[in-house]
Amino acid sequence: MASVAATQTAVAQPLFKFLDGETHDFGVVKRGPAAGHTFKFKNVGTEPIIVMNVTPSCGCTNVDWSKNPVLPGQEGFIHLDLKTEEQHGTFHKEVYIQSNAKTPKGEKRYTLYIKGVAKDEVTEEDMKMDKKKKS
Repeated sequence: MASVAATQTAVAQPLFKFLDGETHDFGVVKRGPAAGHTFKFKNVGTEPIIVMNVTPSCGCTNVDWSKNPVLPGQEGFIHLDLKTEEQHGTFHKEVYIQSNAKTPKGEKRYTLYIKGVAKDEVTEEDMKMDKKKKS
């Protein structure tokens, strides 16, 4: 009987499911204006997700997130604004989520990724290449 209770306790936990994946590729962006993206997630676990903190890997990214607990079956968000004026060429950034949710490999925090290429001038050729990559 105790093993059944222990199994049920181990399963009862919050769990992220990011609706569009854990990586966002901005493609080619013009240096200057902020580039924003919202990672939407669903709690596919059995307990509320509580996001305590979201920390970017550098000061070039501003963050916002769902401050209230996200109940099982409900959706929440992590929003990022990348300061593109601080980027030069190819960039890869990480954003760390501290929460009570289970992580894929038992890590202490959940990691999201953003990437892209920042240029002073974005050409039509750049735009065409982006469209090909995304389709």
